[in-house]
Amino acid sequence: MANAKDNPFAVLFEPMAIGPVTARNRFFQVPHCTGLGHANPQAEVALRATKAEGGWGVVCTQEVEIHPSSDISPYPEGRLWDDADIPAHRAMTDAVHEHNSLAGIELVHNGQHAANLATRIPPIAPTHRPVDLYHPLQARAMDKHDIKQFRQWHVNAAKRSRQAGYDIVYVYAGHNMAMLMHFLLPRYNDRSDEYGGNVVNRARLLKETLSDVRDAVGGDCGVALRLAVDELMGDGGLQANDEGSEIVSLLADIPDLWDVNISGWDNDSATARFEPDEGYQEQYTAFVKKLVSKPVVGVGRFTSPTAMVSQINRGVLDFIGAARPSIADPFLPNKILAGELESIRECIGCNICVSSDNVIAPIRCTQNPTMGEEWRRGWHPEVSPKSEKPEQVLIVGAGPSGLECALQLLRRGHNVLLAEAELDVGGRLLHESQLPGLASYRRVRDYRQQQLSVLQEVDVLLDNRLSANDVLETEIEHVIIATGAHWRHDGLGRQHPQGIRINDSAMPVFTADDIYAGKKLPENVLVYDDDHYYLAGVLAESLHQSGHTVTLVTPANCISAWTDHTLEQHKIQARLLNLGVNIVTAHELHLIGEKTVTHACVYSQKLTQVESDGVVMVTSRTPDDSLFAELQNTHSSGETHFKTLQRIGDCLAPSTVAAAVYSGHLAARELGADDTKKLLFKRESVQFMM
Repeated sequence: MANAKDNPFAVLFEPMAIGPVTARNRFFQVPHCTGLGHANPQAEVALRATKAEGGWGVVCTQEVEIHPSSDISPYPEGRLWDDADIPAHRAMTDAVHEHNSLAGIELVHNGQHAANLATRIPPIAPTHRPVDLYHPLQARAMDKHDIKQFRQWHVNAAKRSRQAGYDIVYVYAGHNMAMLMHFLLPRYNDRSDEYGGNVVNRARLLKETLSDVRDAVGGDCGVALRLAVDELMGDGGLQANDEGSEIVSLLADIPDLWDVNISGWDNDSATARFEPDEGYQEQYTAFVKKLVSKPVVGVGRFTSPTAMVSQINRGVLDFIGAARPSIADPFLPNKILAGELESIRECIGCNICVSSDNVIAPIRCTQNPTMGEEWRRGWHPEVSPKSEKPEQVLIVGAGPSGLECALQLLRRGHNVLLAEAELDVGGRLLHESQLPGLASYRRVRDYRQQQLSVLQEVDVLLDNRLSANDVLETEIEHVIIATGAHWRHDGLGRQHPQGIRINDSAMPVFTADDIYAGKKLPENVLVYDDDHYYLAGVLAESLHQSGHTVTLVTPANCISAWTDHTLEQHKIQARLLNLGVNIVTAHELHLIGEKTVTHACVYSQKLTQVESDGVVMVTSRTPDDSLFAELQNTHSSGETHFKTLQRIGDCLAPSTVAAAVYSGHLAARELGADDTKKLLFKRESVQFMM
C-alpha cells in the first residue's frame, strides 16, 4: 500500500481529533440506515466492520432508539432501550476497533415521527400534533416532567454507549425526523414556556441535551451534533442564512464535532437525477466552519478524491462524510491511499439503498452486490474465493448482469469468454444513461469494463449474436445466458394481466426499446406507466424535451409511485408538472383506437376519451431467453453435456439494475458449488430455551 505522505491526497489521511478521541484519517462514514439494525445484529456488525476494514476512520451506526417511546416499528433501526441491548452494540464496536477505526452511535428520539406501533406508548412531541406517515394517531404535548425524562433517557443511553465501547456519541437533530429538531421548528413548536417562542428558547432543549450527554460520557467519548441547517423550504422552514446560523452560533462550543446537512432526508440523500454534482450541499453548509472551532463533517455523495481534497483545502469541511459512497465502495479510502482510483465503485445516486430501508428489507446497492451480504453469505466486496478447479465459462450478454458475472468469475480464477451482440458492452445501461438525469447509471458499466480490461483471462467478443449452434461449437461446458429482456407492446402488466385492448387499425404503439432504436415518434404521445419506477417519468421528460406533446397516464394515485421509496417521487411529479406534461393519475388504459385513447378511472370506471397519435407502453418486460430455451432443449435431449446452463439478470427475471448485478454476482460465486448449498444463507433467529 502506498505511503500516505507520498499520496497526492495525503491531507485525507491526516489523523483528526474529535474531543478526547482521534480518528486515523478524515474519512467518516456518517450514520445511515441498513434495514438490519436490532433485527439482524450479526449482519449489522459485519457490514460496519467491512467499512472499517476498507479504511473509513470513523464508522457509525444508523439511528438508535433510546427509549420505547421512540419506537419506529416496523423499521428495524438500532435500539438501546436498556442494558440488554449493550452486547449487540459491543460486538459492533469491537469489530470496528479491530481495524483501528472509531465507532460512533447516533442516539435518537423520533418524537412525532415515531408512531410506537409495537410498544403502543402514546407518542410525544413539543406540542399536540398528528404523527407522521398518515397513522391515525396524535402525539401528546410534552410537559416539564416529560422533558426531564427525555433528558434522562439521553443520559442513560449515553452511558450505555460508553459501556458498549463507542468512541463518538451523537445527539440528533436532523432530517425532520427527531424530537430535538421538532423543538427547533416553529411549525411544530408553539409552546409558550421557556422551550418555545424565540430561537433561543426553541434551542434550549437541544443545548441542555448536548450538555447532559457530554457530562454522561465524561472525557471518554467525543460528542457529535447532527444538525440540519437548512430545509430548502424558504420562509416556511429552517434556513442557513437565518435561524440555521443562529442555532449554530448558540451551540458552537458544546459538541466536539459538527455533522451538518440539509433536511429532509430526500434533500440530504438527493438522487443524482436531481443533484448530479458532488458536494451539492456546500452552498448550504459551508458557513458552519466560520462559526465553530470544532471539526465539521458533511456529505455530498463524494467519490472523487480531488473533490474531497478541495473541501478540506478550502475550509469547507474537516472530515469527508459519506453514507451512499461508503455503501457503493466500502474500500474507497484504501483505494485512494493505494492510488487505485480506477478501481473505485462510484456511487450512482440511484437510492436503491435508501429504498431497502423504506420497504423494510436488508440494504442493497446497485454498484456493490455484496452490501448486506457480508455475514449471511460471507461475501467480501473485494475478494472472491478462488476456485479449486479453474474452468472456462461462456457468458452470452454483456449487460450489467453479464459484466458482473464475468468480473467475479475472473477473480475466482476462471477463464471467461464474454459475447455481446451489440457494438459495445453495457446493455440497458447504455440506453438508460442517455435519458435525463440518469448519466451516472453508466458508472455501473464503466467500472466493470475497466476492471475487465486489465485481466488477461477474458476474451470479449463484440457484435457477436451467438446462435445455439455457435454456443455448442465452442464446446464450453459452463454457459451463462445474460441476454436481457425487452419491453412489451401489448400493455400486459399489473393493472392489465391479459394486456390492453388495441384495435386492428390502432395508432402506433411504442416502447422504450423503440425509442432507444431511434424510431420516430409522432408529435402527440401518451405514455402509459404501469411499471411505477423511474422509466416512464424519465421518458415523458425526454419526449417533452424533444418537442413532443406528452400525456402521462398511470393507474396509480401518483406517477412513478415506487420512487417514493427512493425519495424522489414528489420531485419527479413536480418537475413534469412544471414542464407542462399533462398528468392523469388513477386511470387505466381501456382501449387504443385509431385517433383516440380511452382510459378509465380505476375507482368509478368512468371512461374518458383523449386524442393522441401514439402510445408509449411502460408496463412490463419479457425475458429474451430464446437462446437459453433452445440450449436447454438440446441439453435435455442428451445432445450436450453442459455442467452449467443457466440464465441470469433480466433474462431470468426482469427487475432493477441492482437485481441484475446481484444475479450475476451470485451466479459467479456459486459456479461449481454443490446444488444443496446454492441459494442458502445464514439466518438470525431467536433461540428458545426448552
